[in-house]
Amino acid sequence: MESIPTKWLVFFISAIPILEQKAAIPIGLAANLRYTTIFFYSLLGSLLPSPFIILLIDKVFIFLRRFAFFEKIIDKLEKRAFQKGKTVEKYALFGLFILVALPLPGTGVWTGSLVAALLKLNIKDALVVIALGAAVCGLFILLSGVGVLSIID
Repeated sequence: MESIPTKWLVFFISAIPILEQKAAIPIGLAANLRYTTIFFYSLLGSLLPSPFIILLIDKVFIFLRRFAFFEKIIDKLEKRAFQKGKTVEKYALFGLFILVALPLPGTGVWTGSLVAALLKLNIKDALVVIALGAAVCGLFILLSGVGVLSIID
């Protein structure tokens, strides 16, 4: 069985909640992929779930609430999203950009998409802002990683 090419590993890890670009880019750097390849695949991977989250999360939550096991999990997710959403409500789309662009725990494309869905933001505007935020986040992580590697060398 052949292994998955590292660029696709970067892509898929970027699409995983919590990990996103914050984990995928260092993996690409460790594998000595070209910087443009790392950036491209991590950005596309991180953006992949966004339209599905924005369009379908309400329906998914309604379905999952039928099972007691998921009730508390969904409540926690919604509570966190609404807390993060206060910044978005205050600063509008710029707040969403900041929420996605900052490479901190609890921020990123998944959180931004969930907030956009729960606040019923215009999907086109939200997707553009989320993409811009993800690009800035990816560049920040990539440049930080390259800087750390140059210090180590």
